[in-house]
Amino acid sequence: MFVAVDIGNNRLKCGIFPSAQEPASIPKPERTFASEDPAEIVALVSPAVEAHGEAGGMEPATTTWWIASVNRPAAGRLLDCVKRARPEDRLVLVSAADVPLPVRLPHPDRVGIDRLVNALAAERMRRPGHPTVVVDLGTAITVDAVSADGAFLGGAILLGLASTARALHEFTDLLPLLNVETLAAPQALGKDTEAAMRAGLFWGTLGAIRELLNRQAEALGGQTDVVLTGGHAAIFAEHLRGAKHVPHLTLAGIALTAAHCGERKG
Repeated sequence: MFVAVDIGNNRLKCGIFPSAQEPASIPKPERTFASEDPAEIVALVSPAVEAHGEAGGMEPATTTWWIASVNRPAAGRLLDCVKRARPEDRLVLVSAADVPLPVRLPHPDRVGIDRLVNALAAERMRRPGHPTVVVDLGTAITVDAVSADGAFLGGAILLGLASTARALHEFTDLLPLLNVETLAAPQALGKDTEAAMRAGLFWGTLGAIRELLNRQAEALGGQTDVVLTGGHAAIFAEHLRGAKHVPHLTLAGIALTAAHCGERKG
């Protein structure tokens, strides 16, 4: 058993996986947790790890934490929390070199680790001979391409829903801060300021994603598979025909990386 942790710009998500043996398809976590507080993540994971061992009739064992982070301060806080609460556990910070995926870019080490592990998991889901585009809708939105032969080709990055809403509020005098967690497909013709903002946020974001999908499909030579993940993916899934929504894609990519690396980084 091991713990996969995805540290984003605002939240930490983690999943408990039964083993580091590489599965035939993308792995699914047995349990997942999310929090903005690293200490809370450790407090949630610890009893779950211990219960897993007890259920299997095993003594508490050392657990390896495989951590993919795009937020260095939050990663540092998590490492400190784990070291204090579970000093026997092993901690692995996943790097680009660990991810078993060809990266056809000049500087693979400069690509966000979340983008690479997402691409790895999407590549494992890919139909043979079909390129794939991965859309991750979080604090930032990334739209990344995986070639027909399974290599990461790069992509596009734009502001996510919450970031755009915050920018509209903070860089203007009168526009309110919208709660995007309740955002659903609005009327395109907003009848007041908030309704107009909702229309712009939703349809503008959807339009940007669709345009990027079309442009990347052209660059990839035709039809592509599309995989959605991230905190706001569910809002747009029904509006992107043929797209597959995989909520735990990032955790699955971390787990696949752990399976590939095995004990050599433990």
